[in-house]
Amino acid sequence: MTLFDAPHTLQDEDQIASITKRLKRAHGQLGGVVRMLEEGSSCEDIVIQMAAVGKAINTAAFTLISASLKERLVDPDIESGPMTEKLQKLFLSLA
Repeated sequence: MTLFDAPHTLQDEDQIASITKRLKRAHGQLGGVVRMLEEGSSCEDIVIQMAAVGKAINTAAFTLISASLKERLVDPDIESGPMTEKLQKLFLSLA
């Protein structure tokens, strides 16, 4: 079985809670950005908040990938070559 044959679902409840919390925070920040735009806040302030939202989402994604990798590495049935290639693509999709 390879990484491509069986999609991975994160099992670590602590990591799931951490990622969920980060994404909920980013969701709230994004709502704040919309309000700032509607209320006529400065472009600089809005862009700073948008950058914070983007960073929060990317951090959540990187955390998800790394936690998933950790779980997959303990599975002796996984071939490392295809897994490495797939994870590289996931990381690059965030760039």
